[in-house]
Amino acid sequence: MNQLLKSAALASAAMALVVGAAQARDQIQIVGSSTVFPYTQAVAENFANMTGMASPVVESTGTGGGMQIFCEGVGEGAADITGASRAMKASEYELCQANGVTSITEVLIGYDGLSFASSRNGTQMDVTKAQLFQALANEVEVDGEIVENPYTMWNEIDPSLPAIAIQVFGPPPTSGTRDAWVELVMEEGCEEFPAIEALDKDRKKEVCQRMRSDGPFIEAGENDNLIVQRLESDSTAYGIFGYSFLYENSDKLVGSMVGGVSPSFETIADGSYAISRPLYFYIKNAHRGVIPGLDEFVAEYVSEAAMSSDGYLNERGLVALADDKRAAVQDAALNGTEMAAPQ
Repeated sequence: MNQLLKSAALASAAMALVVGAAQARDQIQIVGSSTVFPYTQAVAENFANMTGMASPVVESTGTGGGMQIFCEGVGEGAADITGASRAMKASEYELCQANGVTSITEVLIGYDGLSFASSRNGTQMDVTKAQLFQALANEVEVDGEIVENPYTMWNEIDPSLPAIAIQVFGPPPTSGTRDAWVELVMEEGCEEFPAIEALDKDRKKEVCQRMRSDGPFIEAGENDNLIVQRLESDSTAYGIFGYSFLYENSDKLVGSMVGGVSPSFETIADGSYAISRPLYFYIKNAHRGVIPGLDEFVAEYVSEAAMSSDGYLNERGLVALADDKRAAVQDAALNGTEMAAPQ
Protein backbone atom coordinates (compact mmCIF):
# COMPACT_ATOMS: atom_id res chain seq x y z
CA MET A 1 0.00 0.00 0.00
CA ASN A 2 2.82 2.39 0.88
CA GLN A 3 4.40 1.68 -2.49
CA LEU A 4 1.11 2.42 -4.24
CA LEU A 5 0.75 5.69 -2.39
CA LYS A 6 4.32 6.60 -3.24
CA SER A 7 3.72 5.84 -6.94
CA ALA A 8 0.54 7.89 -6.92
CA ALA A 9 2.34 10.82 -5.30
CA LEU A 10 5.10 10.67 -7.91
CA ALA A 11 2.54 10.56 -10.71
CA SER A 12 0.70 13.55 -9.26
CA ALA A 13 3.92 15.51 -8.95
CA ALA A 14 4.85 14.72 -12.52
CA MET A 15 1.41 15.81 -13.76
CA ALA A 16 1.63 19.04 -11.82
CA LEU A 17 4.98 19.70 -13.43
CA VAL A 18 3.53 19.07 -16.88
CA VAL A 19 0.53 21.30 -16.24
CA GLY A 20 2.91 24.06 -15.23
CA ALA A 21 4.64 23.73 -18.56
CA ALA A 22 1.59 25.11 -20.38
CA GLN A 23 1.95 28.32 -18.46
CA ALA A 24 5.75 28.43 -18.56
CA ARG A 25 6.37 28.13 -22.31
CA ASP A 26 4.43 28.48 -25.52
CA GLN A 27 6.89 26.81 -27.89
CA ILE A 28 7.08 23.12 -28.64
CA GLN A 29 10.56 21.72 -27.90
CA ILE A 30 11.95 19.22 -30.43
CA VAL A 31 15.34 17.49 -30.50
CA GLY A 32 16.93 14.61 -32.38
CA SER A 33 18.35 13.37 -35.66
CA SER A 34 20.17 15.68 -38.05
CA THR A 35 18.61 13.68 -40.91
CA VAL A 36 15.07 14.22 -39.64
CA PHE A 37 15.82 17.86 -38.72
CA PRO A 38 15.06 19.45 -42.14
CA TYR A 39 11.73 17.64 -42.36
CA THR A 40 10.72 18.70 -38.85
CA GLN A 41 11.87 22.26 -39.55
CA ALA A 42 9.70 22.36 -42.68
CA VAL A 43 6.68 21.18 -40.70
CA ALA A 44 7.43 23.72 -37.96
CA GLU A 45 7.44 26.56 -40.49
CA ASN A 46 4.16 25.41 -42.05
CA PHE A 47 2.60 24.97 -38.63
CA ALA A 48 3.55 28.50 -37.56
CA ASN A 49 2.32 30.02 -40.83
CA MET A 50 -1.00 28.20 -40.74
CA THR A 51 -1.84 28.61 -37.05
CA GLY A 52 -0.17 31.89 -36.13
CA MET A 53 1.32 30.12 -33.11
CA ALA A 54 4.98 30.32 -32.13
CA SER A 55 7.22 28.14 -34.30
CA PRO A 56 8.56 25.08 -32.46
CA VAL A 57 12.19 25.15 -31.34
CA VAL A 58 13.96 22.40 -33.33
CA GLU A 59 17.47 21.32 -32.31
CA SER A 60 19.74 18.95 -34.23
CA THR A 61 21.29 16.84 -31.45
CA GLY A 62 21.72 13.52 -33.25
CA THR A 63 19.48 10.52 -32.72
CA GLY A 64 21.27 9.18 -29.63
CA GLY A 65 21.58 12.61 -28.04
CA GLY A 66 17.94 13.34 -28.76
CA MET A 67 16.83 10.13 -27.08
CA GLN A 68 18.81 11.02 -23.96
CA ILE A 69 17.20 14.47 -23.79
CA PHE A 70 13.71 13.18 -24.61
CA CYS A 71 13.91 10.52 -21.91
CA GLU A 72 15.03 12.90 -19.13
CA GLY A 73 11.46 13.28 -17.89
CA VAL A 74 8.24 15.28 -18.23
CA GLY A 75 7.59 18.93 -17.56
CA GLU A 76 8.67 22.41 -18.50
CA GLY A 77 12.33 21.59 -19.10
CA ALA A 78 11.69 18.38 -21.02
CA ALA A 79 11.48 17.94 -24.80
CA ASP A 80 8.11 17.13 -26.34
CA ILE A 81 9.31 15.29 -29.46
CA THR A 82 12.52 13.68 -30.71
CA GLY A 83 13.38 12.78 -34.29
CA ALA A 84 15.29 9.59 -35.04
CA SER A 85 16.98 8.01 -38.03
CA ARG A 86 16.52 4.58 -36.47
CA ALA A 87 13.98 3.00 -34.15
CA MET A 88 14.19 3.60 -30.41
CA LYS A 89 16.43 1.06 -28.67
CA ALA A 90 15.26 -1.08 -25.76
CA SER A 91 17.80 0.65 -23.49
CA GLU A 92 16.42 4.08 -24.44
CA TYR A 93 12.85 2.95 -23.85
CA GLU A 94 13.87 1.67 -20.42
CA LEU A 95 15.54 5.00 -19.64
CA CYS A 96 12.33 6.81 -20.54
CA GLN A 97 10.27 4.49 -18.35
CA ALA A 98 12.64 4.97 -15.42
CA ASN A 99 12.31 8.75 -15.70
CA GLY A 100 8.52 8.82 -15.88
CA VAL A 101 8.17 9.03 -19.65
CA THR A 102 5.83 6.07 -19.68
CA SER A 103 3.59 6.78 -22.68
CA ILE A 104 5.25 7.35 -26.05
CA THR A 105 3.88 7.30 -29.58
CA GLU A 106 6.22 6.17 -32.35
CA VAL A 107 5.63 7.75 -35.76
CA LEU A 108 7.23 6.31 -38.90
CA ILE A 109 7.36 9.26 -41.30
CA GLY A 110 8.96 7.64 -44.36
CA TYR A 111 12.24 6.30 -45.70
CA ASP A 112 15.66 7.68 -46.49
CA GLY A 113 18.68 6.25 -48.23
CA LEU A 114 22.22 6.60 -46.93
CA SER A 115 24.33 8.30 -49.57
CA PHE A 116 27.99 7.74 -50.26
CA ALA A 117 28.61 10.91 -52.19
CA SER A 118 31.29 13.17 -53.63
CA SER A 119 31.66 16.48 -55.41
CA ARG A 120 30.41 16.58 -59.00
CA ASN A 121 33.99 17.49 -59.83
CA GLY A 122 35.18 14.25 -58.26
CA THR A 123 34.89 10.56 -59.20
CA GLN A 124 31.57 8.72 -58.99
CA MET A 125 32.36 5.18 -57.90
CA ASP A 126 30.50 1.90 -58.07
CA VAL A 127 31.34 0.09 -54.83
CA THR A 128 30.12 -2.96 -52.96
CA LYS A 129 29.37 -3.12 -49.25
CA ALA A 130 32.39 -5.40 -48.86
CA GLN A 131 34.64 -2.77 -50.44
CA LEU A 132 33.22 -0.03 -48.23
CA PHE A 133 33.88 -2.25 -45.22
CA GLN A 134 37.48 -2.74 -46.36
CA ALA A 135 37.93 1.01 -46.75
CA LEU A 136 36.44 2.05 -43.41
CA ALA A 137 36.82 -0.78 -40.88
CA ASN A 138 39.42 -0.66 -38.12
CA GLU A 139 40.41 -4.26 -38.88
CA VAL A 140 40.03 -6.23 -42.11
CA GLU A 141 40.84 -9.62 -43.54
CA VAL A 142 44.02 -9.83 -45.62
CA ASP A 143 45.25 -13.23 -46.90
CA GLY A 144 43.05 -15.03 -44.41
CA GLU A 145 44.26 -13.05 -41.39
CA ILE A 146 42.54 -10.32 -39.37
CA VAL A 147 44.86 -7.30 -39.35
CA GLU A 148 44.72 -3.56 -38.73
CA ASN A 149 43.43 -1.88 -41.86
CA PRO A 150 46.38 -1.37 -44.24
CA TYR A 151 44.45 0.29 -47.08
CA THR A 152 45.16 3.94 -47.79
CA MET A 153 44.15 4.05 -51.49
CA TRP A 154 40.89 2.91 -53.07
CA ASN A 155 42.66 0.95 -55.81
CA GLU A 156 44.53 -1.09 -53.17
CA ILE A 157 41.16 -2.63 -52.32
CA ASP A 158 40.29 -3.31 -55.96
CA PRO A 159 42.11 -2.19 -59.14
CA SER A 160 38.76 -1.10 -60.60
CA LEU A 161 38.48 1.64 -57.97
CA PRO A 162 40.20 5.03 -58.47
CA ALA A 163 43.84 5.57 -57.54
CA ILE A 164 43.05 8.21 -54.92
CA ALA A 165 43.52 8.29 -51.16
CA ILE A 166 40.68 7.00 -49.00
CA GLN A 167 39.17 10.06 -47.33
CA VAL A 168 35.60 9.74 -46.05
CA PHE A 169 33.73 12.20 -43.86
CA GLY A 170 31.00 10.65 -41.74
CA PRO A 171 28.83 10.95 -38.65
CA PRO A 172 29.91 10.38 -35.02
CA PRO A 173 28.81 7.42 -32.85
CA THR A 174 25.87 9.40 -31.38
CA SER A 175 24.27 9.71 -34.82
CA GLY A 176 21.50 7.44 -36.06
CA THR A 177 23.12 7.74 -39.47
CA ARG A 178 26.25 6.13 -38.03
CA ASP A 179 24.17 3.36 -36.47
CA ALA A 180 22.43 2.71 -39.77
CA TRP A 181 25.71 2.74 -41.72
CA VAL A 182 27.26 0.20 -39.35
CA GLU A 183 24.20 -2.06 -39.54
CA LEU A 184 23.49 -1.81 -43.26
CA VAL A 185 27.02 -1.50 -44.68
CA MET A 186 29.73 -2.55 -42.24
CA GLU A 187 28.00 -5.60 -40.75
CA GLU A 188 26.71 -6.84 -44.09
CA GLY A 189 29.99 -6.09 -45.87
CA CYS A 190 32.07 -8.04 -43.39
CA GLU A 191 30.00 -11.17 -44.08
CA GLU A 192 31.92 -11.56 -47.35
CA PHE A 193 35.14 -12.51 -45.55
CA PRO A 194 35.53 -16.13 -44.32
CA ALA A 195 38.09 -15.41 -41.60
CA ILE A 196 35.78 -12.81 -40.05
CA GLU A 197 32.77 -15.11 -40.33
CA ALA A 198 34.74 -17.77 -38.44
CA LEU A 199 35.28 -15.53 -35.39
CA ASP A 200 33.29 -15.99 -32.19
CA LYS A 201 30.26 -13.75 -31.78
CA ASP A 202 31.82 -11.01 -29.65
CA ARG A 203 35.02 -10.77 -31.68
CA LYS A 204 33.10 -10.74 -34.94
CA LYS A 205 30.89 -7.91 -33.65
CA GLU A 206 33.98 -5.90 -32.72
CA VAL A 207 35.59 -6.36 -36.13
CA CYS A 208 32.43 -5.71 -38.12
CA GLN A 209 31.27 -2.62 -36.24
CA ARG A 210 34.41 -0.65 -35.38
CA MET A 211 35.25 2.17 -37.77
CA ARG A 212 38.91 2.98 -38.35
CA SER A 213 40.48 5.90 -36.47
CA ASP A 214 43.83 6.20 -38.25
CA GLY A 215 42.87 9.02 -40.62
CA PRO A 216 40.98 7.85 -43.73
CA PHE A 217 37.62 8.05 -41.90
CA ILE A 218 36.95 11.46 -40.36
CA GLU A 219 34.13 12.08 -37.91
CA ALA A 220 32.53 15.32 -39.04
CA GLY A 221 29.98 15.98 -36.28
CA GLU A 222 26.19 15.96 -36.35
CA ASN A 223 25.81 18.75 -38.93
CA ASP A 224 25.56 17.08 -42.34
CA ASN A 225 25.83 20.47 -44.05
CA LEU A 226 29.46 20.62 -42.90
CA ILE A 227 30.18 17.39 -44.76
CA VAL A 228 28.61 18.88 -47.88
CA GLN A 229 30.88 21.92 -47.57
CA ARG A 230 33.98 19.74 -47.16
CA LEU A 231 33.15 17.72 -50.26
CA GLU A 232 32.69 20.90 -52.25
CA SER A 233 36.20 21.99 -51.29
CA ASP A 234 37.89 18.60 -51.88
CA SER A 235 36.95 16.69 -55.02
CA THR A 236 38.80 13.54 -53.87
CA ALA A 237 36.79 13.16 -50.64
CA TYR A 238 33.56 11.26 -50.03
CA GLY A 239 30.85 11.72 -47.43
CA ILE A 240 28.19 9.67 -45.68
CA PHE A 241 24.80 11.28 -45.01
CA GLY A 242 21.08 10.90 -45.67
CA TYR A 243 19.71 11.00 -49.21
CA SER A 244 17.81 14.22 -48.46
CA PHE A 245 21.10 16.12 -48.19
CA LEU A 246 22.28 14.68 -51.50
CA TYR A 247 18.95 15.58 -53.09
CA GLU A 248 19.05 19.14 -51.76
CA ASN A 249 22.64 19.55 -52.99
CA SER A 250 22.36 17.66 -56.27
CA ASP A 251 23.77 20.64 -58.15
CA LYS A 252 27.03 20.20 -56.20
CA LEU A 253 27.20 16.51 -55.27
CA VAL A 254 26.68 13.12 -56.85
CA GLY A 255 25.95 9.82 -55.13
CA SER A 256 28.14 6.84 -55.91
CA MET A 257 26.50 3.59 -56.90
CA VAL A 258 26.35 0.75 -54.39
CA GLY A 259 26.16 -2.64 -56.06
CA GLY A 260 25.48 -0.96 -59.39
CA VAL A 261 22.48 1.09 -58.17
CA SER A 262 22.41 4.85 -57.62
CA PRO A 263 20.36 6.39 -54.79
CA SER A 264 17.06 7.95 -55.92
CA PHE A 265 13.45 8.21 -54.78
CA GLU A 266 12.57 5.24 -56.97
CA THR A 267 15.45 2.93 -55.96
CA ILE A 268 15.01 3.67 -52.25
CA ALA A 269 11.25 3.08 -52.43
CA ASP A 270 11.51 -0.21 -54.35
CA GLY A 271 14.42 -1.50 -52.27
CA SER A 272 16.87 -1.89 -55.14
CA TYR A 273 19.22 0.63 -53.54
CA ALA A 274 20.78 -1.45 -50.79
CA ILE A 275 21.30 1.24 -48.13
CA SER A 276 17.92 2.56 -47.00
CA ARG A 277 16.34 3.06 -43.58
CA PRO A 278 13.13 4.22 -41.88
CA LEU A 279 12.84 7.65 -40.22
CA TYR A 280 10.79 8.38 -37.10
CA PHE A 281 9.70 10.89 -34.55
CA TYR A 282 8.55 10.12 -31.01
CA ILE A 283 5.89 12.02 -29.06
CA LYS A 284 5.74 12.38 -25.28
CA ASN A 285 2.04 11.72 -24.70
CA ALA A 286 2.03 13.29 -21.21
CA HIS A 287 2.58 16.66 -22.95
CA ARG A 288 -0.42 16.32 -25.28
CA GLY A 289 -3.21 18.71 -24.40
CA VAL A 290 -0.80 20.56 -22.10
CA ILE A 291 1.87 22.11 -24.29
CA PRO A 292 0.06 24.59 -26.55
CA GLY A 293 -0.11 23.50 -30.16
CA LEU A 294 1.47 20.06 -29.71
CA ASP A 295 -1.55 18.14 -30.98
CA GLU A 296 -1.94 20.54 -33.89
CA PHE A 297 1.75 20.21 -34.77
CA VAL A 298 1.52 16.40 -34.80
CA ALA A 299 -1.56 16.64 -37.03
CA GLU A 300 0.35 18.84 -39.48
CA TYR A 301 3.35 16.47 -39.49
CA VAL A 302 1.24 13.45 -40.44
CA SER A 303 -1.09 15.29 -42.81
CA GLU A 304 -1.42 14.30 -46.45
CA ALA A 305 -0.04 17.72 -47.37
CA ALA A 306 3.19 16.79 -45.60
CA MET A 307 3.60 13.00 -45.76
CA SER A 308 2.07 11.88 -49.05
CA SER A 309 4.03 11.21 -52.23
CA ASP A 310 2.92 14.66 -53.40
CA GLY A 311 3.63 16.30 -50.03
CA TYR A 312 6.10 18.99 -49.19
CA LEU A 313 8.33 16.56 -47.27
CA ASN A 314 8.69 14.43 -50.40
CA GLU A 315 9.85 17.57 -52.21
CA ARG A 316 12.66 17.78 -49.64
CA GLY A 317 13.84 14.21 -50.15
CA LEU A 318 11.62 12.02 -47.94
CA VAL A 319 10.48 8.78 -49.58
CA ALA A 320 6.79 8.49 -48.74
CA LEU A 321 5.08 5.49 -47.16
CA ALA A 322 2.59 3.39 -49.11
CA ASP A 323 -0.99 4.61 -48.74
CA ASP A 324 -2.16 1.86 -46.37
CA LYS A 325 0.92 2.13 -44.15
CA ARG A 326 0.63 5.92 -44.04
CA ALA A 327 -3.03 5.69 -42.99
CA ALA A 328 -2.12 3.41 -40.08
CA VAL A 329 0.69 5.73 -38.99
CA GLN A 330 -1.60 8.77 -39.18
CA ASP A 331 -4.23 7.05 -37.04
CA ALA A 332 -1.69 6.07 -34.36
CA ALA A 333 -0.15 9.55 -34.27
CA LEU A 334 -3.45 11.42 -34.00
CA ASN A 335 -4.86 9.07 -31.37
CA GLY A 336 -1.71 8.86 -29.25
CA THR A 337 -1.36 5.10 -29.61
CA GLU A 338 1.22 3.96 -27.09
CA MET A 339 4.21 2.11 -28.53
CA ALA A 340 5.19 -1.30 -27.26
CA ALA A 341 8.56 -1.87 -25.65
CA PRO A 342 11.26 -2.51 -28.31
CA GLN A 343 12.54 -6.08 -28.42
